[in-house]
Amino acid sequence: MAGMVKENHAVPGVVSVLSSILERLAERNDAVRGRPVAPHHRASAFHGLTKPSISVRSYLERIFRYAGCSLSCYVAAYIYLDRFLRRHPAVSLHSLNVHRFLITSVLAAVKFVDDIHYNNAYFAKVGGINLVEMNYLEVHFLFGIGFELNITPVMFTSYCSILQREMYLESPPSPPRLHSCSTEEDPSSGCQQKQVAVHLVFSGT
Repeated sequence: MAGMVKENHAVPGVVSVLSSILERLAERNDAVRGRPVAPHHRASAFHGLTKPSISVRSYLERIFRYAGCSLSCYVAAYIYLDRFLRRHPAVSLHSLNVHRFLITSVLAAVKFVDDIHYNNAYFAKVGGINLVEMNYLEVHFLFGIGFELNITPVMFTSYCSILQREMYLESPPSPPRLHSCSTEEDPSSGCQQKQVAVHLVFSGT
């Protein structure tokens, strides 16, 4: 991609397992839906007319290679997606909206989690959409989660555990790695705790 610096790092476990979860969910919901239906009003902004040619896994790996997000951002994005769906039970992830939900949730996460990050124009290019749409999706997503961006250490650890269990099912570890996020620490250290937990569990190092 012109104007972008490609990171030649191996894809970490958190990216792989998150893509697997979302791919399976989209495929299952596609099968349940059977035929195209009108999207729920809260998800209409994310609803595409055709299924993207790029798979969810390849799309998330593309985000990883170009967006420069910390690993914690992918856990946060997963939490935000879950919050959106819990607040709007009539909304489901499927092949026509999962890519837009994914790039938007990562964008929201990187702005909350990382001190330094690329702007919306760059994320739009990474996601294969224009800046106007990226801005619109971001606002729609934030309203969809009620601007509830805060993530407690306990919640973060809980979602790490969900992703970790999924990763172990795909590739059982030998030996297993342990991780923890203390809830007794100074709140200012929360971000560092999250980074350490995700690195230990998902970095593959």
